[in-house]
Amino acid sequence: MSDSANNERQRIREQKKRELQERLENGGGLDTADRESTAPDEPIAITGQGHLDEVVGEHDVVLVDCYADWCGPCQMMEPTIEALAAETDAAVAKVDVDAHQQIAQQLGARGVPTLVLYADGQPVERMVGVQDRGTLEGLIEQHA
Repeated sequence: MSDSANNERQRIREQKKRELQERLENGGGLDTADRESTAPDEPIAITGQGHLDEVVGEHDVVLVDCYADWCGPCQMMEPTIEALAAETDAAVAKVDVDAHQQIAQQLGARGVPTLVLYADGQPVERMVGVQDRGTLEGLIEQHA
């Protein structure tokens, strides 16, 4: 690679670095587009109420799956849940209702699977039972 190309690449890196530093210093942090693109590609196992609050606060759209290991319909939903995590802008969180009964109760999970969709930190949809992928993708897109 030529010296001029290397110099140009270095100049662009320095400019991006300055812009990011300036944004962080001014309290700008990550903009909405940056936050959406940081949604994990696999489901997040929720470890407690604080963790759930953190996940819901960090991402614009979060699909929370309240499940149990012994639940047949939950096992049927597993490939769909994993695909949604990998292929949509939503973060997908999983709450084991046996391990986290209080969280499940606060989410209104009376049966499993219960899916709660959060948009901008607020619950906007609640579904009980097996849901097809198209329905869930549509709801995620609607609130993204």
